[in-house]
Amino acid sequence: MTDTQNSAAEPRTVLCRKYREVLPGLAKPPMPGKAGEDIYADVSLRAWEEWTALQTRLINEMQLNLLDRDTRKYLAEQMRRFLANEATDEAEGFEPEAEG
Repeated sequence: MTDTQNSAAEPRTVLCRKYREVLPGLAKPPMPGKAGEDIYADVSLRAWEEWTALQTRLINEMQLNLLDRDTRKYLAEQMRRFLANEATDEAEGFEPEAEG
């Protein structure tokens, strides 16, 4: 069996730094460089999807300009805090959808 066949049968798992449990991992690093490799190594798909949803809310609600260097630094810090289970900013007025 090739690695390609094996990876399709058994999803890649990681010990997620956010949830501190073994969960399905990302299929590939989400960005180039060391930061992307670090996230790939120990951030679960679930945690990454939750981060990208929060990032989108922050960008939209705060009307952030991604061309601005300070905005990119701010989002990188929010990502670090989110993945480390530290308090992060929330978009004002955001209310999670009720489950059910």
